[in-house]
Amino acid sequence: MLALLSLLQTRRDWGGASLAERLGVTPRTVRRDVDRLRLLGYTITAVRGPDGGYRLAAGTELPPLLFDDDQAVAIAVALQTAASTGVDLGDAAEQALATVRQLMPSRLRHRVDGVQFDSPIAPEQVDPAALQAVSSSIRRERVLRFDYSVESEGYGLPRKVEPHGLVSRAGRWYLVAWDLEKTDWRLFRLDRLTPKSPEGAPFAPREIPGGNALAFVDSMMKGSVGVDRWPVYGDFLLEAPTFRVAPWLGDGEMEAVSPSVTRVRVGSWSPAGLLAWVMRFDAPFTALGPEELIRSLPTIANRLREAVPNGN
Repeated sequence: MLALLSLLQTRRDWGGASLAERLGVTPRTVRRDVDRLRLLGYTITAVRGPDGGYRLAAGTELPPLLFDDDQAVAIAVALQTAASTGVDLGDAAEQALATVRQLMPSRLRHRVDGVQFDSPIAPEQVDPAALQAVSSSIRRERVLRFDYSVESEGYGLPRKVEPHGLVSRAGRWYLVAWDLEKTDWRLFRLDRLTPKSPEGAPFAPREIPGGNALAFVDSMMKGSVGVDRWPVYGDFLLEAPTFRVAPWLGDGEMEAVSPSVTRVRVGSWSPAGLLAWVMRFDAPFTALGPEELIRSLPTIANRLREAVPNGN
């Protein structure tokens, strides 16, 4: 019955034969379970068609919450990680988990209680009202006005943008928007943003560089615009086994040359950034290329030598 209810909630209409096939039961069993769900208070109407069908009425008030095991675990994980999302929910997530837990049968309550872990609190918290206002402007395709605080300025600067997407990344929320004053794409942190009301005029959506908001944010974090790639890449032969390299590889690539030697290809902001990455292993290495990296090595070596205090 739980599986049947989950399927009915995923789309508008289901044929009786299709439901029976998905559930691995007979059409008669489907009819019987539909009747049981109706007795529990779910409004399920019959749909006419070649093989008949069923529809869960829109806006149905669900009776006592019914979750399967996986859904119960998903709720426990999602609500316990709320603090790391960067949205200032206060105690709302903890209270919601306690409320949902009370409505579950003992078997699922034990499953939820078994999912316990520590989740870090994001350093910058976003006001839920700001998140809702920005989301509404994106969905309704309305110009958004807000004050944007810049640490170097010490006060909020008025901005007027066409909002296109929201991205949550590493505990921070970012707005991808077309800045009407700068006439260019910009990235804004939601924790520094105070929306103004009312909403502005409607606008026609533009194509986001990179294809979508997430790709745009990823490219900006790598120092590129619209292309999800690092400005420079480097190839190294590192005298370290792959199990030591893997935790720090990120979006790089590696292959085992031998049990104790790994070939890696990584990206960074600059050649110095590439050297900083490979030197973290405190192991011998050889820079294989590209030529830009090879040419930069003497200059970086001189900078290291100059950093040594006189007489040492």
